[in-house]
Amino acid sequence: MPLTIGQVAERSGIGIETVRFYERKGLVEEPPRADSGYRQYPEDVVARIRFIRRAKELGFKLSEISQLLSLRVDPDTTCADVKNQTELKIADVEEKIRVLQGIKTALKKLAASCVGTGPTSECPILESLDSQDEGLVRKESLRHEDETTNRSF
Repeated sequence: MPLTIGQVAERSGIGIETVRFYERKGLVEEPPRADSGYRQYPEDVVARIRFIRRAKELGFKLSEISQLLSLRVDPDTTCADVKNQTELKIADVEEKIRVLQGIKTALKKLAASCVGTGPTSECPILESLDSQDEGLVRKESLRHEDETTNRSF
């Protein structure tokens, strides 16, 4: 039995506009319309949208999800191809973690430099942010990477 866009959204746990957005992005096929003009979705679109949601929760971008969906229906694709996509995502996540660790370290140093008293005109955190040193976070990210690399040897 065909579903309305509202039913698809409700069963998938997303908003109606998100269903339309996925259609525009090509993640969900635009369904045929009834004589009334309403979209008539097949029931399997709910499972597809749930797949998209789970992949997004794991950090996959919509373009990557599109690739995964394509791999799924390509008869020449193997599990190794899907695993490769997953390993690329793991590397991406590890890089983001490295950058976030650098940001955390830089923020801790900024917080430690401030005693929390005095006027804001003398605040070392604000002074540091005003400084010409553009690479505070980058330096901390690189330092964290060096420390991590040295520990693994």
